[in-house]
Amino acid sequence: MKKNLFLLMLLLMALVLTSCDATSSTNNAGSNAGSIPANAIEISIIYAPEFKDAMLKIVPDFNEAYRTGKNPVTGQPLASGERPIYITGKDGSSGTTMQAVVNAIIAPNSASVERPVIFNPSVMHWLALANHLSNRELFNISEARPTALAPVVMAIWESRLQAIQNTVGYEDIGWEELLLVLEAENGWQDFGLPDARRTVYYGHTDPYVSSTGLSTLISEYYAAARKNGFTGRVLTMGEVTDEAVRDGVRQIESLIRHYSSRTTEFKNYIAQGPEYLDFVALEENDLIAINRGLTDYKPPERLVALYPKEGTFWHEHPMGIVNASWVTPEQQAAAKIFVDYVLLPAQQEFLMSFGFRPANPDVPLGFPFEEQYGVRVDQQINVLDVPEPEVVAAIQESWSFVKKQADILLLIDVSGSMGQENRLEQAKQAALVFIDRLDTNNRVGLAVFDTTINMLVPLDNLESNQNTLRDAINSLQPLGGTALFDAVGNTVQTLNAADESDRIRAVVLLSDGQDTESVTFDLAETATVIEASRNDLNPVILVPVAYGSDADIRSLSRLATASKTTLLSGDPNNIQQLLNLIGSFF
Repeated sequence: MKKNLFLLMLLLMALVLTSCDATSSTNNAGSNAGSIPANAIEISIIYAPEFKDAMLKIVPDFNEAYRTGKNPVTGQPLASGERPIYITGKDGSSGTTMQAVVNAIIAPNSASVERPVIFNPSVMHWLALANHLSNRELFNISEARPTALAPVVMAIWESRLQAIQNTVGYEDIGWEELLLVLEAENGWQDFGLPDARRTVYYGHTDPYVSSTGLSTLISEYYAAARKNGFTGRVLTMGEVTDEAVRDGVRQIESLIRHYSSRTTEFKNYIAQGPEYLDFVALEENDLIAINRGLTDYKPPERLVALYPKEGTFWHEHPMGIVNASWVTPEQQAAAKIFVDYVLLPAQQEFLMSFGFRPANPDVPLGFPFEEQYGVRVDQQINVLDVPEPEVVAAIQESWSFVKKQADILLLIDVSGSMGQENRLEQAKQAALVFIDRLDTNNRVGLAVFDTTINMLVPLDNLESNQNTLRDAINSLQPLGGTALFDAVGNTVQTLNAADESDRIRAVVLLSDGQDTESVTFDLAETATVIEASRNDLNPVILVPVAYGSDADIRSLSRLATASKTTLLSGDPNNIQQLLNLIGSFF
């Protein structure tokens, strides 16, 4: 009996371990396709985040064919001596991955290094930049085959686009018309929307991380250069360094409400509706996903794709096979077989179900490319030429000079309850690392509150006051009650009174949210102050971060909702994720 019980326990343990293995492998496109065949050629791939869901099926299906002894491209049994191929994959932001692959060449001891066999970014720009930055042909651009097509569009609410078209009297819209709304005395109200805001809210992603952000910034340079008389086909260094052109890009960037590091966040931000953002740069597939209700928010009206008349870029999602010491000729040949597989009609149709246009010309365009999802399949798209890699690099490097800078007030709760669970120390650590990661052209200040509010470091350029800020943050100690609503209400009012229409204005609140001392504002009144700011030409954004197991989530969430942002958790185990989310606004 004891022996049988022991065997039963061993069996249960084996089942549990098997279950754990199956669960953990879902994050790796490949490891859930059975064991690696003997004598297999192993291939690693890093693909853009928008490919993740598709690759979690494409890669295992490819591996399974070889595991069962078939060539997945021909469907025939493996020939004598033909080795199987086994793919492992993961997703990674295109810009971050590109730099990590370059690091593997020029700084192999760097903390950020990647050595894939295939790099599958959203757009060819990154392969050309990798060659430029590494000073070698890491990728053969002529052989990097597109696998799925997606134009970069301005996702704009249908009511907004129609208002512009009705006002100007024609349908072909671009940056010129969007800037007309910005320059109008009453903004959208002068374009036939009497109850709308007076200003335009725009957003795009970080051009150092995001393919869409980089393509959008290049497009802005093209638009500004054309406005200043440029008639050539391809931007040169002359246009990029021309101050008149840069001023034009700054004018476009002045439309920004806030930035985001990745498209993933913006898909949810804009889906909240026209009161949050009027338009945002996205790949066409992301717009389709929003209209299909595949985001956290159900959009209140239809988003439509604006293909700017000045031009945009096609994202080709190329498969770049790496030329480096860690890739053998055999792996390069095997990688080409995987690319052939991705371009087969079955895989192309599967990718199309996610909103990508097929790169295989033999595959006809079908669902979900329908008008109800905001796209125009018959739209003539003005495709811009990609500048030389050194020009793309210069555009990327210029971002700190042309982007909209920010006024950021750190508002830290130093009440007695923040001494529990090491909350204040966690908040201080987050604040210090946040400062380290900010562009020094931003202005940053520090205010703290317990029973009262105290401005410790007034807003000033981070370049000049960062040491003062660090010293002040390091000296904070928890003591007293919590006047949360008074602190937030007064701070938002103070920032809102400052006439700084050319800067993003934000309050980053680090608190456990348990108000005990406010006398001027309650929760509803504080939310009203924040909501009133949203109607200003340049609203104050509140980004609240909750600390502690008993944080007042209800109150902090209400304040976040009033600002159309999201409450973040100050979990010390996810500090990098937290900082990425906070920093992405600026």
